[in-house]
Parts: sequence; C-alpha cells; structure tokens
Amino acid sequence: MKGYNRVMTNSLSDILANKWDEPPEIKVIKSYVERHFKATVGVTLHDKQIVISAPGAALAATLRMHLPDLQKELKTDKKLLIRIGR
Repeated sequence: MKGYNRVMTNSLSDILANKWDEPPEIKVIKSYVERHFKATVGVTLHDKQIVISAPGAALAATLRMHLPDLQKELKTDKKLLIRIGR
C-alpha cells in the first residue's frame, strides 16, 4: 500500500506542476477588468463569442459601456457577451 501512495503522490505532483496556461484573450480581459475596476470576472471562450461573467449587475452595466475599448484591446472579431453571475 505504501508504494501505491508514493506513485499516486508523484502523479498528482506531476499534474499540478503542468499548470494549464490561459489563452491570451482571457488574460487580457481579466487584467483589463482588474486594472480599471479592481474586480474579478469569469471568462469563457467559444468559437464565435467570449462570455464575461460579472459578479454583479453594476459591474456588468459598466463593462457594457467599455466593450468597444475592450474589443480594440483584444483585437478579435469574436462577439463579447456579458453575463451577471459566476
């Protein structure tokens, strides 16, 4: 049983060492929101759209006004959608 735990621990440490890198679009959106609003958002990428999940309606409404600037910073043709909730 001790050998199994050691193998399991090694595998888990290997998995945690190989962290998943976020796509550049996600990094740009999260840093933009953090820089301008000191808030965190969730971001989901799809083929033709990017969904930004804001934790509240006030941030979502404010982000909606900043969509043209965010679109320019992203340099993408994908549609940006804002959703309230996590």
